[in-house]
Amino acid sequence: MFTRGAHRHPFTVLGGVLLLAVLAMTGCSDGGPHATRPEYATPASAEPVHVLVLGIHPLHNPGRLDAMYGPLVAAVSAAVPGVKLRIEASRDYAEYERKLREGRFDFALPNPYQTVVVAAAQYRVFGKVARDEDFRGLIIRRRDSTVSQPADLRGAAFSCPARTAVAACMLPLLWLHQQGLDVAHELEVREVGSQESSILNVVQGRVAAGATWPPPWRAFQKDYPDLAAQLEVLWQTDTLPNNSLMARRDIDDALVGRVAQALFALSASASGRRLLDRAEIAGFEPANALTYAPVGVMLDRYRDAIGDVR
Repeated sequence: MFTRGAHRHPFTVLGGVLLLAVLAMTGCSDGGPHATRPEYATPASAEPVHVLVLGIHPLHNPGRLDAMYGPLVAAVSAAVPGVKLRIEASRDYAEYERKLREGRFDFALPNPYQTVVVAAAQYRVFGKVARDEDFRGLIIRRRDSTVSQPADLRGAAFSCPARTAVAACMLPLLWLHQQGLDVAHELEVREVGSQESSILNVVQGRVAAGATWPPPWRAFQKDYPDLAAQLEVLWQTDTLPNNSLMARRDIDDALVGRVAQALFALSASASGRRLLDRAEIAGFEPANALTYAPVGVMLDRYRDAIGDVR
């Protein structure tokens, strides 16, 4: 205990102040749904940094997602002074959609179903992934499979990442229905959690066929050429608007605009295009809620033909 008038060493005083600051910061977290709102860090001789969480839907497993998108996100952070984007992955579609409903992310890159149904209350569209011709479903089989027409899948198992995976489940199921297969009663649809799992289920012969979409299929071919050589794309579907870019509705418009411009500018430079290629996307472009009107039309057709998404 200090006695009155005793000399206090400056480092002791400083340590006490820092301890109080840490305790105060710890006590301020309410653990609520917006626990990942912008954090603030103040480096020496620098303006405060907004740490913004970007939630990307489960295009890949978390490790691969970070490897593919991490450098791209780092480049955007470097291009926007005072902002640092941080990726938050989710283990599956259900977890990601729960986080969207809670408004956990500051920015999000959801699929079209999540854009118009799950995230609409908490988020607004400001952009999208370019090249809509890439947003289509692929139905794959083993090369030694006897499946050659949709009717051959009657009573068979069929893999997809999740029922709410638009390109990699909803579009393929709707296409099969249009070819005369009663997918609600004649097909065993297995939700396996990720694009890689859906492809691997086909490789391993656990299902007669499975669904994915072009970016993860290209990535799988690059990473596992021997396994990919055992497979082939049997059918592909029509397209829809590609995955969206969304900002939570309470994020400042000016800040959203700065991040948007950095994302849109990536495809204008050679270094940016290399990062986009690594993520298996063509780039980003402006969009708004009206861009996704065709998704609502598709969802109505899906419900009429197959039933509710869940």
